[in-house]
Amino acid sequence: MDKLDMKILNALKKNARLTSSAISEEVGLSVSAVIERIKKMENTGLIKGYTIDIDQNKVGNSTVALMDVSLKHPDYYGGFVELVKKNNNIAACYYQTGEFDFVLKIVTDSTEGLDDVYRDVKGFEGVEKTETHIVLRTLKEEVALLPEE
Repeated sequence: MDKLDMKILNALKKNARLTSSAISEEVGLSVSAVIERIKKMENTGLIKGYTIDIDQNKVGNSTVALMDVSLKHPDYYGGFVELVKKNNNIAACYYQTGEFDFVLKIVTDSTEGLDDVYRDVKGFEGVEKTETHIVLRTLKEEVALLPEE
């Protein structure tokens, strides 16, 4: 990956719907070279996919919480991961070091929705303890980070 690939990635990060022609003008490459570089980044897995950024409040998801979860024993890891993957209100799950094994980002329509997720997680037999934090305001949330040029 070189500086031109980084420029292409930055252009796509700002707007994944940009045409190859628009990217070409922005980075100073021919359209065919841009297409070739994008395909290469897709084929190597550097670009994993394209998505949209949705305003969660406008679709009714006004409650965000972070939940720390500690398991009783590592044997419960696989089952817990499956539980997380099946729950559509868990937007992210991070396996971590420290006092808790996981931190979950939960996005729901209400505190009642949060309670449903809470009961689902707490009801898993391998969960030893949890600690939940309600997010008051999101100040920064990046979907894709690129190294500084």
